[in-house]
Amino acid sequence: MIIKKILNNNVVIAEGKSGKESVVMGRGLAFQKKLGDEVEVSKIEKTFVMETHELSEKLSELLSEIPLKHLRIADDVVQYAQETLETDLSDNIYLTLTDHINFAVSRYNQGINLKNALLWEIKRFYHAEYLVGMKALDFIEKEVGIRLDEDEAGFIALHIVNARQDGQQMHMTVAMTQIVQDILSIVTYHYGMVLDETSLNYTRFITHLQYFAQRLLRKEIVDSGDDFLYEQVQIKYPEAFNCTKKIDAYLINTHHTELTRDERVYLAIHIYRVTERNTIANEEE
Repeated sequence: MIIKKILNNNVVIAEGKSGKESVVMGRGLAFQKKLGDEVEVSKIEKTFVMETHELSEKLSELLSEIPLKHLRIADDVVQYAQETLETDLSDNIYLTLTDHINFAVSRYNQGINLKNALLWEIKRFYHAEYLVGMKALDFIEKEVGIRLDEDEAGFIALHIVNARQDGQQMHMTVAMTQIVQDILSIVTYHYGMVLDETSLNYTRFITHLQYFAQRLLRKEIVDSGDDFLYEQVQIKYPEAFNCTKKIDAYLINTHHTELTRDERVYLAIHIYRVTERNTIANEEE
């Protein structure tokens, strides 16, 4: 491999015989080296082959600003995730996860605790990825000496979910977008209102729909069979629950699948929250 860019004494951007660029790490790897020199194979500790030149440039830019140990942590997490989940992850995760870990450590040092509003859902629907996130907290503690809270495990789990490779990413994205739009239309017409797209509840609802659509398309729908919670939500949020019946009919007709009891519960709660202010205003009138 030929050195194309030197980030510091321990990290370089190199190009192999295939023409692909790699981020190469190793103690003293670039010491007294210049552009065009060959990388000393004996000093290589880690090699990250990037899918595109743009990704390589972005990662090198990031590494010039943050501690290298944060990339090492991200790599440990990626390797662990790929082994335990038995799946490939997009190279892009080296950029996004390293950046997130750096930001999380920085926030911790400043005493800033960011709550994960979706933690409960992540633990329920992406339990395997959540466990990877918890393991990531161990990696961070071992390398940096701080223990981040459970919310961060949830954030890391979402990075893993988003990076999972199934060979149909574009098709999946288009299909997910369509499902989300269709369900939003059903809710809008059922209540006869325009949803407040600036509200936190709307953001939570959209995020839930995106992950629901992803699970549906991957056929990863889970049902706990919690009849008590189902009956309680049906009683407490009757209008939202009725709306889920229309969503269920749409899914049966369009995607030949139906909502589980769990999904009806979560959708009803989100629908109630996102329409609550408008519903109360209408009742008062």
